[in-house]
Amino acid sequence: MEDGSWLSTLDGEAAARQAAGLRRELRPRDAGDDVIDLAGNDYLGLSRHPEVLAAAARALADYGLGATGSRLVRGSTGVHQALEDGLARLLGAQTALVYSSGYLANLGAIRALVRPGTLVVSDAHNHASIVDGCRLACAGRAAREGAGTVVAPHADPGAVRALLAAQPDRPAVVVTESVFSVDGDLAPLAELHAACRAHPGGALLLVDDAHALGVIGPGGAGGVAAAGLAGRPDVIVTATLSKSLGAAGGVVAGPRQLRRHLVDTGRTFIYDTALPPVVAAGALAALDLLAAGDDRRAELAARAALAVARLRAEGLEVSDPDGGVISVAAPSADEAFAWAAACRDRGVAVGCFRPPSTPDGRSRLRLTVNVGVPPAAFEHALDIVVKERP
Repeated sequence: MEDGSWLSTLDGEAAARQAAGLRRELRPRDAGDDVIDLAGNDYLGLSRHPEVLAAAARALADYGLGATGSRLVRGSTGVHQALEDGLARLLGAQTALVYSSGYLANLGAIRALVRPGTLVVSDAHNHASIVDGCRLACAGRAAREGAGTVVAPHADPGAVRALLAAQPDRPAVVVTESVFSVDGDLAPLAELHAACRAHPGGALLLVDDAHALGVIGPGGAGGVAAAGLAGRPDVIVTATLSKSLGAAGGVVAGPRQLRRHLVDTGRTFIYDTALPPVVAAGALAALDLLAAGDDRRAELAARAALAVARLRAEGLEVSDPDGGVISVAAPSADEAFAWAAACRDRGVAVGCFRPPSTPDGRSRLRLTVNVGVPPAAFEHALDIVVKERP
């Protein structure tokens, strides 16, 4: 390859993405911007809560900016342990293990559950971190030893049962989100768990509760708890701390044997610098607020219902949200990008989801409810979304 030819290749690929309406842009925001936020995932408005900021400030003074090392070397603190204990209590699990991101938590959890011959059944609408986790877990030696992934139709327990029944002697892991990140619909977790229990080879259910934690379930305990599955030994929960907790990081919750295995063997845990204690302390303070946040959850549900009614009344195609994610269909990738840009120019931030981020190839705006946004501003933002439609 001639010097510079690889750059020409990248230029050509960029031009093709531009022509397909799939360009992406980084737009830094100022700390004091006054944009109405219907794009972030701060569902309960806790990222700037005074108690959260105060806890983070204390940890900053005590520990400094970063963790300075991996959890096993120097990065693990009492704050991490307290956060893990609190998350385990909320989720109804024996133990929890905190990671520096939800992405790494999913990669680590899926890899830990795959054994020689394991069949991984993944929902077609699963998040990219799950898709990548399945690919990594079932690659190389694992693939040579018979591990593999099949993709099940979205939210279809019957299809999952059929895929498991077709290979009755294989151990299996069924992987799903609870509230799906694109359309905001809730997975049929109880039915999926029943399918796992019926599998002769033995099947585990791994649920990414990222968009349900804090939003649904008793005390905001998430979709697994809402389905009555909390604490089951054959159910593993992952989640991010960057949504309802308004922080950053990820968690894997389940039996104590799984935590031991992840600490001993999990590459995304062992070789990664720990979540900064300042962030862990803020997340811990947010966790207490989240558990006592029934009023916030009620407000979130009311706003989601209001948004769906308002947008459908204008003839827009809108998803049926089970949490705080609302999907609004766009005619094309180009028009979705232009629609989101027009809203931003009018002071409203919305998500713009286009392939390959969408599992069905359709483009849409994604609106997320943040109860920290004043009610009048929220309703104004919905008006802007309607007025700027393609």
